[in-house]
Amino acid sequence: NQDGIDYVPSKPAIVLGHHFASIAGAGPIVGPIIAVTFGWIPAVIWILIGGIFFGAVHDISAMVASLRHQGKGIGVIIHRYIGDNGKLLFLIFSFSTLVLIIAVFADIVAKTFIADPSAASASIMFLGLAIVFGLINRRVNSNRGFILLTILGVVVMYAMIYLGSIIPINFSYPVWIGLLLVYCFIASVAPVSMILQPRDYLNSFLLYGLMILGVLGIVWANPEVKMTSNISYSTETLGYIFPVLFVTVACGAISGFHSLVSSGTTSKQLDKESDAKVVGFGGMLIESFLAIIAVCAVIVLDQSDYVIKLKENGPVTLFSTGLGGMISTLGIPENVAVSFVALTVSAFALTTLDTCTRLARYTMQEFSEGNLLPGFTKVVSNRYLATLIPVVLSVFLLLSGEFTVLWPIFGSANQLLAALSLLTITVWLHKTGVNPIFTMVPMVFMFLVTLTSLFIFSYNNFMANKYLLGVIALLLSLLSIALIILAKKSLSKISTT
Repeated sequence: NQDGIDYVPSKPAIVLGHHFASIAGAGPIVGPIIAVTFGWIPAVIWILIGGIFFGAVHDISAMVASLRHQGKGIGVIIHRYIGDNGKLLFLIFSFSTLVLIIAVFADIVAKTFIADPSAASASIMFLGLAIVFGLINRRVNSNRGFILLTILGVVVMYAMIYLGSIIPINFSYPVWIGLLLVYCFIASVAPVSMILQPRDYLNSFLLYGLMILGVLGIVWANPEVKMTSNISYSTETLGYIFPVLFVTVACGAISGFHSLVSSGTTSKQLDKESDAKVVGFGGMLIESFLAIIAVCAVIVLDQSDYVIKLKENGPVTLFSTGLGGMISTLGIPENVAVSFVALTVSAFALTTLDTCTRLARYTMQEFSEGNLLPGFTKVVSNRYLATLIPVVLSVFLLLSGEFTVLWPIFGSANQLLAALSLLTITVWLHKTGVNPIFTMVPMVFMFLVTLTSLFIFSYNNFMANKYLLGVIALLLSLLSIALIILAKKSLSKISTT
């Protein structure tokens, strides 16, 4: 399947860097910090249990399932084992989710670049470095040469953080949006070894550095845990701990978006199936560890300070100042430490943005397999047109402002995606004679979480006269129920034959 564009088998370290950079983003930081509203103890318990027994299982299962089906996505697997209708429903749902993510993350990154022009210039320099790294890496044949190239690349990358503060770049919001979406288009159609792989691989060392400094800072500072150990089973802002906790802590425990990355960009870059253990299972565990660090950054505050600062500054600023303060005890100036943490988070928002664009292109191209949409096949099978369509749709969402209205439902939709992916994998395992209990248990739990959350969300929005969100939540619930019925029918055919 090697084509030099999407299917490019690579070293496990490079694929892990891409995978970790793509799935991490701001998710394992924002979600856990907001979830601490219920208490830090339930947040930590869910991160540990969810990360190991739910998220890691979900990620590696999606990755292996893709590898066993020529690197195809979850939609193709649904088509084979559940049928045309199941695939069509899943692809429409996942494509819509990806377009929403592209719009939201373009907005986040553009506003970050405006607020911190040094982050913008550093990110542009990172891109140039990644292209040079990728070109040189193609000519490196030994592990020793690769290690030396990595060390040099990481040193230059960290130097660029300083250079970014010297030569900041200032553009207006519309200009940044235009540049970001043009970049996403180019990154989606270009060979993964040219931009995506090397940039994500090098950027992952930003997050590794952040985590190492964070752990050392926490150990050295040995801060007092001021936050109470009480558990709030319901809060005025979020609602009940079930299901909200399990929807809020997504990337740190389990996230449906991971299945799209695992079966989309990552599976096409693995050299052999055994690498999925390190990349899929290991990548999720590293992300859970980052979520634990995020919790540690805020439990040094008492409950009232935490609530006030979360409302006034938001979770990313709370994380940056909290962790940056502890890193500063290592002898690093506090303003430098805080800026480094903030830059790292913004850099990973950008990696999620371009990965989502490529995944949206894959999803468009999967519509052409099986002739699901007759007459549309030639359009979506072209990688340039298949990329242009989601980019243009995201522009419409950004211009209309509708993405701000739709974003509140993303948490439930994302976890529903995890449940649907686990449903697909469970059906596949059952049909191939493998006991699917290890995917069935998290699947059942995630359906309980998402359906409960969506019904509550729908009811609350109808009561508040927000009919659009209420209808969308109800439609997502019906979508998941329809796919469950289709999966059950598919399994019934086996038992009767």
